[in-house]
Amino acid sequence: MQTIYSFKGGESDSFDKEQRFLTHSLDNIYNLYLLLISLLIEIQKKAEDHAEKTSNKLLATVQDKNFNKKLVNNEVLLMLKNNVLLLDELELRKITNWEQDSEYVDIIFRKILASDLYEQYMQTKTSSFKEDKEFVTDVFTDIIAPNNKLYDYLEDKNLTWIDDLPVVNTVILKLLRKVKQQSSSKHFLPKLYKDVEDKEYAINLFKKTLLNQSKLSTVIQEKTQNWDAERIASLDTVLLKMAICEIQKFPSIPVKVTINEYLEIAKEYSTPKSSIFINGILDKLIKEYQESDTLNKTGRGLM
Repeated sequence: MQTIYSFKGGESDSFDKEQRFLTHSLDNIYNLYLLLISLLIEIQKKAEDHAEKTSNKLLATVQDKNFNKKLVNNEVLLMLKNNVLLLDELELRKITNWEQDSEYVDIIFRKILASDLYEQYMQTKTSSFKEDKEFVTDVFTDIIAPNNKLYDYLEDKNLTWIDDLPVVNTVILKLLRKVKQQSSSKHFLPKLYKDVEDKEYAINLFKKTLLNQSKLSTVIQEKTQNWDAERIASLDTVLLKMAICEIQKFPSIPVKVTINEYLEIAKEYSTPKSSIFINGILDKLIKEYQESDTLNKTGRGLM
């Protein structure tokens, strides 16, 4: 949607630059995932450093010398820290942000130390894998994901990351909740795409929408004759083009799925009334296609 919205050319113009931006943005979702996962590794290292400094204080108390290293020994954090495949991927993609921007690790770590979660977690010196997992999951949910300074940092680093953040956070939480002691090293290295078709879908939707702009615009104009064109939000036009293109050119995608997806995007990014407007136009169009038997859908349950 964003890439098509920013494209100012016509059907005959090259959109190689925009396509490269699209594919790069999609690939960058994985970099965001790795960046946030590596933050958990840095928290373990910070805990290790904190424990060592506390134990070796010049005027250390008995409590200091017997500092509780439960967080240092958290099995889930150690699993991430010792995951060779994960470390290789971080190195390959040059995810070294926290080396230069360690103050954000400090911010998160101080929040953890000041939290009720930490106080409760440190009541004992040993824990089960289940307790360790629940603690890391809660820390990510309550402290890392909603942190405003981290949010601002990510927004400054990459223009598209803020839109990707909810999806990436959801994936990380899902992986943390499902991890087991016997999970393989690949558990924390999920695939960005389900399969080749998954990636091709994004590129094909982008291309087909731009290559059929004139036809799609004509369809929209016919269905909005009673609307003042200047009052139709530009983003709504883009979303309608994409939705109609998907209905016409992607026979395996159910109509209901298409409508629901674009209504959700409209609610998130466009005007308060956009979803009602888009739903009305698509509903009319689909009824016409059904009546004229020109709805290009294959398979069961796709109407």
